Amino acid sequence: MRKIFISPSILTADFARLEQECKALEKCGADWIHCDVMDGNFVPNLTFGMPIIKSIRKCVVLPLDVHLMIDRPERYIAQFAEAGANLITIHAEATENVADCLKLIRSCGKKVGISVKPNTPVEVLQQYRGLFDMILIMSVEPGFGGQSFIEESVNKIRRARELFPDVLIEVDGGINKHTAKKVIEAGVDVIVAGSAIINVADRKHAIEELRKM
Repeated sequence: MRKIFISPSILTADFARLEQECKALEKCGADWIHCDVMDGNFVPNLTFGMPIIKSIRKCVVLPLDVHLMIDRPERYIAQFAEAGANLITIHAEATENVADCLKLIRSCGKKVGISVKPNTPVEVLQQYRGLFDMILIMSVEPGFGGQSFIEESVNKIRRARELFPDVLIEVDGGINKHTAKKVIEAGVDVIVAGSAIINVADRKHAIEELRKM
């Protein structure tokens, strides 16, 4: 049985207590911490940038899974790497220089992720084969937490697994213990969950539930 990684999103965490929140997630058995960076242009919301990543890096040892939902991410990749990101994911739709961005992340000594929105076919990633370590399938429209899972994402995950058998597949959006079972069976390795972990009393149990096939 393959290992399923759980990467809780801090988007719904209490930012007034961010250090305690991140340490609690680490203690509860999270594998990574998912950091959603939004710029208000590529997606219709604003979140945080390098200073928050740098602060989180100081208080936990878990890998920081940094998801850049920003236009022209090449402008900031080096800064996010320096701030403490372990894995940096960009969107295929966010830049005209996708291959260069992926190579830049690698040159910074970081793991490389590439993401596609729900309406973008996973086949577009074939031209970048060999340049990334992970594919992030968005199972909601990027930009806001708390959305409902898009069921067609399950088939998209299956297709990604067929095309890219040797890379990690991550899913983000509308994940709970019911949808987690579907995406794991389809081939997902990494589950991003926000509300299903952050907004429950027993986070350790919630993380364990999401791992179950």
